[in-house]
Amino acid sequence: MEICTKIKSCEQAGKFYILHTDSPDIKIYFLTDEIIRVRVSFDKEFAEESYVLSAEAWDDRLDKLFEGERVKLEPITPDVEETDEKITFSTGKLWLEFDKENICMRLYDEEGTELYSSLAGNPFTLDSNNRVTHYSRMNEDDCFYGFGEKGGALNKNKEFLRQRATDAMGYDPEKCDTMYKHIPFYIRLNRSTRKAIGIFYHNFYESVFNMGREKSNYWPRYTYWQADGGDIDLFFVGGENIKRIVDNYTFLTGRPALLPKRALGYQGSSMYYPELEKNSDEAVLNFIDTIKEEGFPIDGFHLSSGYTSVNGKRCVFTWNTTRFKNPREYFSAMNDKGAQNVPNVKPGILLVHPLFDEFVSKGVFVKDSKDASKFAVGSWWGGPGAFWDYTKPEARRAWKDYLIKNVIDVGTNSIWDDNCEYDSLIDKDAKVDFDGKGGTIAQLKPLMSTIMCKIGGDAVREHDPNARPYIVCRSGSAGIQKYAQTWCGDNYTSWASLKYNIPIITGMGLSGQPNEGADIGGFAGPAPDEELFVRWVQNGIFQARFSIHSASNDNTVTEPWMFRNSTDLIRNAILFRYRMLPYIYSAEYEATLTGSPIMRALVYEFQNDPNVWEESFEFMFGRDILVANVIEPGEKVKRAYLPAGTKWYDWADNFKCYEGGQFVDIPVTMASIPMFIREGAIIPMAGNQPMSMERDKVTSLHFTLTPGADRDYTLYDDDGVTNNFAKGIFRKTNIKMTGSSVVKVEFTSEGSYEDFVDDVTVEMVRKDRSPFWVALGDKKLEHFLNRRKFEAASEGWYYSQTKKAVIVKYPNPKKNITLTVSFEDFDLIGM
Repeated sequence: MEICTKIKSCEQAGKFYILHTDSPDIKIYFLTDEIIRVRVSFDKEFAEESYVLSAEAWDDRLDKLFEGERVKLEPITPDVEETDEKITFSTGKLWLEFDKENICMRLYDEEGTELYSSLAGNPFTLDSNNRVTHYSRMNEDDCFYGFGEKGGALNKNKEFLRQRATDAMGYDPEKCDTMYKHIPFYIRLNRSTRKAIGIFYHNFYESVFNMGREKSNYWPRYTYWQADGGDIDLFFVGGENIKRIVDNYTFLTGRPALLPKRALGYQGSSMYYPELEKNSDEAVLNFIDTIKEEGFPIDGFHLSSGYTSVNGKRCVFTWNTTRFKNPREYFSAMNDKGAQNVPNVKPGILLVHPLFDEFVSKGVFVKDSKDASKFAVGSWWGGPGAFWDYTKPEARRAWKDYLIKNVIDVGTNSIWDDNCEYDSLIDKDAKVDFDGKGGTIAQLKPLMSTIMCKIGGDAVREHDPNARPYIVCRSGSAGIQKYAQTWCGDNYTSWASLKYNIPIITGMGLSGQPNEGADIGGFAGPAPDEELFVRWVQNGIFQARFSIHSASNDNTVTEPWMFRNSTDLIRNAILFRYRMLPYIYSAEYEATLTGSPIMRALVYEFQNDPNVWEESFEFMFGRDILVANVIEPGEKVKRAYLPAGTKWYDWADNFKCYEGGQFVDIPVTMASIPMFIREGAIIPMAGNQPMSMERDKVTSLHFTLTPGADRDYTLYDDDGVTNNFAKGIFRKTNIKMTGSSVVKVEFTSEGSYEDFVDDVTVEMVRKDRSPFWVALGDKKLEHFLNRRKFEAASEGWYYSQTKKAVIVKYPNPKKNITLTVSFEDFDLIGM
């Protein structure tokens, strides 16, 4: 066993530093003043060959594969101080310190607050099974967030977690581990200092995190990460708060993709339709027609793999023409209806696949561990199968060609990558190409799905350079966010799934993936009962991916109209999501800049409030809307916590105002979706009712504003379909709200995308008084005291005594302008 106990020497190697210890070498890279890489290598090779990193300060042999995606940095040159006892590196914002004897690594912020410490005397080991382990100090009550897709509560203190992507159909959402993703990144929050640090392990062997579940009397409290091989390739991801840490992490591993608008709309789906004996095409088209007849909006259809059935076996890149008589005509008809197909493709290939010999001749499969002339075989749907090797250039090219010819060219720019965990390939020594170097599936397994998603996007753009891909994936590694929307797999129909899918999604948000959702209504198990289904939809409308999808075991199909007495409630919730299009799409744009989640754990926004550190089930929808949904059966009163440091306004109760830092009890009915608006909020909505995220334009824009805290907000729009946004064809409207007695709202726009808005309504909450006057630019607007006359006018303002909010409306001036609302004192009597 190799144990690292002391540092012998330190040398500068070009732009980097190497610490020579009594066992491994430690190479230190300062990517930015907030991102530090500490790579501990027992074999001392330090090969640079990443499929994940999007920001590097070194040459990487895979750079060509990621040309145009990867940023090359000039590394920071730190201040270095060495004494007989210590070596210290300082970037100005972070301060990394090593004790030479009884080796210990500590990280401090610029104020001298300790953010991290390794376990002194035993930080890094390599055991006889070639497993590497990194030990870190912890406080008993530290909070640990992230780890990718994990069941249970949000805070993982005292948890033992595995990083091993598995096909976990019907999982227990509270207890199950592992699930579908492999993202070895977490955020540690120290309760005493209220400061946080991100820790990312750039290693994709199967690994475990022990976050204080283990205890030894011979050591202070510790956590550890242990992997089955590779280096301890550690990135400290700093920042002044959790928001900044997520920002830095997505800078390192890739900014989230700007999804097409249809990806944010309702995606219909069910395994039922593609599994019909015949005429599945007609059944799906009839489903779309019924959706519209029932008054529901829709933007797409996730087409399950039954379309590829050959003799009852799923065979990717084939079409069952009994079920889908003319795929090209079917796809065209779906596109005409505004519901593009998202066809399911899988990387496992049954040995009985009609094209199997052709695939073998192209050398596309993972190889047998003992005989590289043979392909590795594992269990697959319907029998034994082989698995595509996406680390091989020729295999990537072949997959892209088959995908374009058999799926994309048929009539879609959307791909659903499924069953891509490689979970059933038992032999971890099976060989992969590793872009010519050779490797094992153990080393690279979770990267297969991420590369698969990259290929799908590349294929869409190769087929049509101006098409914006929609890739959705069940699995994924760190970095999956830059290619795909994801969902938390094949959940089971239960109240527990409704509830615990929330921290699964917000945990993914803290792991760099803002575009995660869940199958609404449950995928596996029986149909949901009426109350559960209503509550699930009411919660699901806030998820980045909104899809009602099922494979029920009781011969039912989960559809939005399945309970006639509650159809209106379901419809109203989905229509509300569609009216939130400007808010959702602006949040999606924000995510591409900073990694900010769509559904946000409260700790992401309110890190300094101890009452949110353990909160798993309330969340923020974007920055400004707190959602405290009903997630227990039979609830009549919902208790919600409103974070401290701001006022809150009850969306459904005429903007009733609450001080933050307290629990409130809210009466609820089946129609209730408890939401609270944050002070300083700027919330844009459609005043008209879009029925398609992709096709319908927002022609009437409604803002809800809650002055009290100055605020900058970016309202973003583009065509939502093409890549023209990259050419400057977008519209960004910066909205700046300032002031209290006189509130100014400045609208400043840039970009050449057409402004389709005809009229604007601003609803500004002010509980203590009505305005004195309101002006748009230099023009004072007419004050109406009668609501009927106000509604008949094209512009003016009215103060609602019911809501205690001023409502201002005006035709869209289509230029930069300032709205001024004066709440100054008006001496009516003249004394």
